[in-house]
Amino acid sequence: LGIAEIGRGAIAPSIQPVWERQLLNARDPPRVSLLHREYDQVEEGTITSTPSENTVHRSFSIGPNQVSTLRKLLPNTLGQCSRFEVLAACIWRCRTIALKPHPDEEVRLLCMVNVRSKLSPPLPSGYYGNAVVFPAAITTARKLSQNPLGYAVKLVKQAKERVSGEYVKSVADLMVMKGRPHYPMAGSCVVTDLTRAGFEEVDFGWGKAVYGGLAKAGLGAKLPAASPCVNLVAIKGGIAISICLPAPAMDIFAKELEFHSKSLFISSGL
Repeated sequence: LGIAEIGRGAIAPSIQPVWERQLLNARDPPRVSLLHREYDQVEEGTITSTPSENTVHRSFSIGPNQVSTLRKLLPNTLGQCSRFEVLAACIWRCRTIALKPHPDEEVRLLCMVNVRSKLSPPLPSGYYGNAVVFPAAITTARKLSQNPLGYAVKLVKQAKERVSGEYVKSVADLMVMKGRPHYPMAGSCVVTDLTRAGFEEVDFGWGKAVYGGLAKAGLGAKLPAASPCVNLVAIKGGIAISICLPAPAMDIFAKELEFHSKSLFISSGL
């Protein structure tokens, strides 16, 4: 936003940028105080991450009415559920059913959580580096696909609730002690919420953007057969779900997503 302001003629950005990367440094000495299963080292499962010529990229539009329909599938005992929690759980469930992993295979949803307000004191408003962690919701393919949507939503909520200031410090320490490990590709689904990033509001002097987000859900030029990355992007009238899957799995995912949004609980063959 600051660069856009300068592009429109401002002498300086309204919010001064803050570099101060030391605010997220590991402790001395580092100590991993919590469990971080998002960085489990797991063997390759049946949900493959090898490149495929048959990979399909699609975007699905979700409006407020469809989100409301999904909420009606949830039990009252869950309490208030955010739009992200509902959509992430639905995507995770539909994607797992579509990919047909072994029923006992462990699957995980990694949620990108902004930690700027989790620290004490919070990060300065002008801090422009990445400040996110990826807590994991974990279950088996069988449990995820055979239980109602509320089961997945509960797991997502619990994963997000684990993020605290201590959690952030523990992740920073883990990065130092284990050499910045990557989350496991096998069985993982990473849902990134870009709807509040404000990309569509950026104006360099030519007007607001028509679209702001990644061109494709996968990372890199060669998309894996089942890219773990799924993006939620704000569009006029709702949200676009951007996802990459093998062609047969994409067809199943589209049908499952439609069934969910129509309040039909579809049992899986897993």
